[in-house]
Amino acid sequence: MPAVSEQAGQAVVTVEDLVTYYGEQKILDRVSLNVEDGEIMVIMGGSGSGKSTLLRYMLGLHHPDSGRVRLFGKDTATLGGREWTEVRKKIGVSFQGGALFNSMTVGDNVCMPLREHTQLDENTIRIMSRMKLEVVNMAGFEHLMPAQLSGGMIKRAALARALVMDPKLLFFDEPSAGLDPVVAADLDKLILRIREAMQVAIVVVTHELESAFKIADRITVLDRGSILMTGTVEEIRNSDNQQIRNLLNRTSEDVPVDAEQYLQRLTEGAD
Repeated sequence: MPAVSEQAGQAVVTVEDLVTYYGEQKILDRVSLNVEDGEIMVIMGGSGSGKSTLLRYMLGLHHPDSGRVRLFGKDTATLGGREWTEVRKKIGVSFQGGALFNSMTVGDNVCMPLREHTQLDENTIRIMSRMKLEVVNMAGFEHLMPAQLSGGMIKRAALARALVMDPKLLFFDEPSAGLDPVVAADLDKLILRIREAMQVAIVVVTHELESAFKIADRITVLDRGSILMTGTVEEIRNSDNQQIRNLLNRTSEDVPVDAEQYLQRLTEGAD
């Protein structure tokens, strides 16, 4: 299992009793966790478990219905515009599809955060962006357009952009999605190297068991909006929780159907 940074111990992300709704449907139910400085926290669960929703709230894209999310000790629901800007400068995000701007070259995509948030001269910005492309093994590709890249290259270019501001906290949304096993394994190694080199806390949302077990210091398992367990890789592997066993063994779970509720859903609103 990867070793946590010697500086680990201080929470950079704290989620406390988070409750969220879409309309009247509860999506997250009293979710609590923390991510310590220098550790890799993997959030995993089946489809519809709430892991992507949790990521959006951790990023401050939505405010909780109740509970709170703190980044670097600051409550995201109370941050003003300028305060949010300063917090977000410490955060890098690598989105599932890369989210590169198709009208920009790879180099310009990576340079963009520096141009938006710093007063550095253009030569310095170019040098810093090339350094980050070197980190993700994309040196010499800065002149290409996103349409000219493979899926793995898009992921790495997006990661270079996420790293260019030297963040203290890095989020990955399904980093291995759509990649072949060899490319996915290389990306896992890259995530571990980045944590070691930059001493950055990393949150990874994934459904890939092999990847999660390879990179995680701790894993949080979600099911239907609630946390089943947070623990080390070995603790998760050895859990006797049946829902976790089903997830690890890729076993479907039989959900009992209430006939009366089923009929009510079908006929609701009908004349």
